[in-house]
Amino acid sequence: MTTVIIKYPAGNVQSVILALKRLGIHPVLSDQKEVIKSADKIILPGVGEAKSAMIYLRKKGLHDILPSLKQPVLGICLGMHLLCKSSEENDTLCLGIFDLYVKKFNTQLTYKVPHMGWNTVFNIKGKLFEKMVENHFQYFVHSYYVPTNVYTIASAGHIYPFSAALQKYNFYATQFHPEKSSFEGQKILKNFIKL
Repeated sequence: MTTVIIKYPAGNVQSVILALKRLGIHPVLSDQKEVIKSADKIILPGVGEAKSAMIYLRKKGLHDILPSLKQPVLGICLGMHLLCKSSEENDTLCLGIFDLYVKKFNTQLTYKVPHMGWNTVFNIKGKLFEKMVENHFQYFVHSYYVPTNVYTIASAGHIYPFSAALQKYNFYATQFHPEKSSFEGQKILKNFIKL
C-alpha cells in the first residue's frame, strides 16, 4: 500500500512523515501527477499561506487531478482550507471539493488569534473517529476556519464553534494537526490509513 504526501510549499510535512513512520507507514513525498494518482492514500498537509500553495498546485497541474481522485484523501490544516471553494486568506480560489468558504477569525475580539494549542473536539462521527471518545483533545494552530456545515464530522470552539473535521465522499479534512496531537492524533492517522 502506497501513501503519498503531496509536496508543495507548506511546513510541517516532516512531522507528518514521522507520525506515519511511527505507524509503520513509509510515505512517498511527491508533486508528480502519476505518483499521486496511483497512490492508495493521499495526504495534503500544511502550515502556510493559501495563495502561494494554490499557485504551486496550479503550476504542477494538481488543481485538476486532486478533485477527481477516488482514493481516500486527507487534508490537514492548510490542506483542509485548500479543499474548500475559497479562502479569505489573500482572497484565494481553492480546489472546490467542499463547497465551503474559509473565514478569518475576528481579531477585534479578546480571543487570541491565531487559535493555538490543545482544544476539545466534539460531535464526532464517521470512520475517521472510530473508537474515539467525545471531547478528546487535538492540537490546533490556525487563524482561519471553516464554519460548521453539512460536511462537518467534528467540531471545536474558539470565539464560536467551527469545523474541526470534514468529510465528503472519499475526502476527509482536519483543522487540527493529528501529527502533533500525541496518541489521539495517532488514532486519527491510523483510522485514515485503514479506510
